[in-house]
Amino acid sequence: MTTAAPRLQERYREVVPLLMRELDYTNVMAVPRLKKVVINIGLGEAIQNPKALDAAAKDLATISGQRPVITRAKRSIASFKLRAGMAIGAMVTLRGSRMYEFLDKFVNAVLPRVRDFRGVPRDAFDGRGNYTIGIKEQIVFPEIDYDKIDRIRGLQISIVTTAPSDEEARRLLELLGMPFIRVG
Repeated sequence: MTTAAPRLQERYREVVPLLMRELDYTNVMAVPRLKKVVINIGLGEAIQNPKALDAAAKDLATISGQRPVITRAKRSIASFKLRAGMAIGAMVTLRGSRMYEFLDKFVNAVLPRVRDFRGVPRDAFDGRGNYTIGIKEQIVFPEIDYDKIDRIRGLQISIVTTAPSDEEARRLLELLGMPFIRVG
């Protein structure tokens, strides 16, 4: 049984010829594309409260549909009472159809639920064509039941593209429906 391609992936296929014309590419494989989406929750509170890590991992699994990996501290920092190897966060890397499904849900269902939303910042690119956005509350995701969470936590979503520049990546995300703040 074959399943249909995600809606955003179909949209990308429609956008490729337009990007080829705009960016003056002659080869389809040179056109920027989405590589992966990384969702990360950093938990400084996990040092005192190890159960917070389990709750955050459960929320992340619910949001992404994939089991998160526990991230550990690389070095010790005495002022934070942090030792190398301590669990301090959770992350998920989405690729392929799960990535497209998540981004479609993020743009069309999650961002409109953010309070006072006027668009995502245009300047959150890293110089290499990757985009990172922070969400202050995990409760904006429709899968999260407000009554079952122990605490409101923020998370970071990094969208990794193959674009060589921020301008090309911004245009790719614009064409895929990312609601950037209007300039002017």
